[in-house]
Amino acid sequence: MQTEATKKLFSVDEYYRMAEVGILSEEIRTELIKGEILEMSAMGTRHRAAVNRASHFLIPLFGEKAQVSVQLPVRLDEFSEPQPDICFLRPRRDFYESRHPGPSDVFMILEISDTSLHYDRDVKLEAYAGARIREVWIEDLVSQTLMIFRDPSQQTYKTSLTLRAGEVVSLLAFPEIAVQVSKLLGG
Repeated sequence: MQTEATKKLFSVDEYYRMAEVGILSEEIRTELIKGEILEMSAMGTRHRAAVNRASHFLIPLFGEKAQVSVQLPVRLDEFSEPQPDICFLRPRRDFYESRHPGPSDVFMILEISDTSLHYDRDVKLEAYAGARIREVWIEDLVSQTLMIFRDPSQQTYKTSLTLRAGEVVSLLAFPEIAVQVSKLLGG
């Protein structure tokens, strides 16, 4: 009698316990997506510069309207807790000291892709859609484009746009604030 192998999916709580006891090293960047622990590639200088540029430009633009979280966890559900490059959150007095933000706290997520476009677009985007994150932007450093995903449905987004330098976009939550795509792309 042959049995099929099954995957062991980890919960967010189990993921944290593994980190606490040293099974997961702080030196190795990981994310928990759909119960699987995924090792993230090392962040190169181009990716780091894009994160710094975006946060430098976006934080003052939105002021007190949103808390901008840079490379910190968002708990999507019991089995997924990614660390988006930049996340726009509903302001809270405690700055999320009492818990990690969840889907209802998120206005928008921005992922920056240098070598990780497949992972960001095909793995993380599906998890964000499944959690009903209203809006996700992916800045593709290779093609110098900004992909916008809106209207989550099941594990995908109904609306997608691709923008380039010279174009302007607004977050769904803040239509009055114009974001110049060239400022994000470094133009």
